[in-house]
Amino acid sequence: MTEIGRAAAVALLGVSGRLVEVEAHLTSQLPGFSIIGLPDTSLGEARERVRSAATNAGCPLPARRITVNLTPAAIPKRGSGFDLAIAMAVLAATGTAPRVSGRVVYIGELGLDGRVRPVPGVIPMTLAARAAGADRVVVPIGNLDEARVVPGVVVHGVDSLRGAAIDAGALLPPVDVDPVLLESPADTAMPLAELGDVVGNEVGVRAMIAAAAGGHHVLLLGPPGAGKTMLAERLPGIMPDLRGEAALEVAAVRSVAGLGSRSWTTRPPWEAPHHSASAVALIGGGSGTIRPGAVSRATRGILFLDEAPEFPRVVLDALRQPLESGRITVHRAAGAAEFPARCQVVLAANPCPCGHAGARPDLGGPACDCSPTTVRRYLGRMSGPLLDRIDIRVHVQRVTTGAIRRADGATPTSAGARGIVATARDRMTTRLEGTGWGTNAEVAGSWLRRAGRLEPGATSLLDRALDLGTLTMRGWDRVMRLAWTIADLDGVDRPGEAQVRAALALRSAL
Repeated sequence: MTEIGRAAAVALLGVSGRLVEVEAHLTSQLPGFSIIGLPDTSLGEARERVRSAATNAGCPLPARRITVNLTPAAIPKRGSGFDLAIAMAVLAATGTAPRVSGRVVYIGELGLDGRVRPVPGVIPMTLAARAAGADRVVVPIGNLDEARVVPGVVVHGVDSLRGAAIDAGALLPPVDVDPVLLESPADTAMPLAELGDVVGNEVGVRAMIAAAAGGHHVLLLGPPGAGKTMLAERLPGIMPDLRGEAALEVAAVRSVAGLGSRSWTTRPPWEAPHHSASAVALIGGGSGTIRPGAVSRATRGILFLDEAPEFPRVVLDALRQPLESGRITVHRAAGAAEFPARCQVVLAANPCPCGHAGARPDLGGPACDCSPTTVRRYLGRMSGPLLDRIDIRVHVQRVTTGAIRRADGATPTSAGARGIVATARDRMTTRLEGTGWGTNAEVAGSWLRRAGRLEPGATSLLDRALDLGTLTMRGWDRVMRLAWTIADLDGVDRPGEAQVRAALALRSAL
């Protein structure tokens, strides 16, 4: 006599999930428990966790041959998040839990005492279950708040295998247990800084407002103490809140990163890795489970690289592809995982190793003792192809007492700048409706040369620079995108020569 029970789980690779059918087959052969379907080591160990958990939950597995198949077998399956689905499929085969079906997705790790433990990545798993048309998603109590942020799907939380079996129709009396809760990392979110605190950096403030409005990448070049970090830290405070699918995309990455109930946020994320970070830390990877790097955790937000020339060149060049495509694919021997990487990169750099290049020692300023070769080698760590992808490149000068007097109270507050940015974003949204693009930084070059072409004669400066070779075609497109953002900030329908000149002025450094 044989019986087959079916449940569903989700195989997660990066932030993409694939529904997996869990089949449990019971036969009257010598007792045993095997799992097939390309499981990894931790998933292969599920048979011991499931057997002990079932015994301690009051629904022991029968002394029969149990074979669990994870379908499709060609998809790699990793981690302990399949435990609950395997156990429920076996209980369905024995007839203990009659309401288990392949349209109910089970997510969770089992402890030996029968309690269900939370796992990372519940949000993208729930999104995958919704996309596959699942009727319900059963998750650990510790992941319930996290899973509920996904709309359009019924989510149920359980504290133990016994509770999951009772929910599926098992005739067992309920037993109170202490649920296992997820210990989320400490909140490291940076408090929003006030833009009005910036004094005497009119060009830098203008650059930050343009970057926030159009979603542009930025390079801030200037001596130590000029306020580069101060400007960068005020960029998140003037950016609009995340909405809809953008917020879900950010939450999915944060969920895979293990932030638990703090995965959901409506504020753009902020990542500022140290210059000693490796390429894996920046891009993502790992020897076992592939984890998102800083560029993915900053998606829809800011990736700030302070002292950018101190990063190894190979690390900086690893950003070139995600800056262009907005996604990063990490290839490892175990497979490939794709993560979103649509973030704004802000680079801060000194003009030379000592930081005093361009100073006026004849006027009492500090003298630079770096040779021209040293300066070229230092700035050369930021490669030309990388800098060509940076829309805004400005010099940030040291603040003088005269600049402080002239700028007293002239810098807009964060609330005022956020209103300016919101107005510009509304103009972009109306203009780009139906195109699939949300900001000017995302539009394709073909649109810029057709529907988004500028006023007649407005591109003469750009065309001459392109013909002379001082501007690449990619650079031409990026200046055009920035000109559209400046037009949105200025409240004009189409950029003219004034907006093109302003865009070129914000791309003057290096």
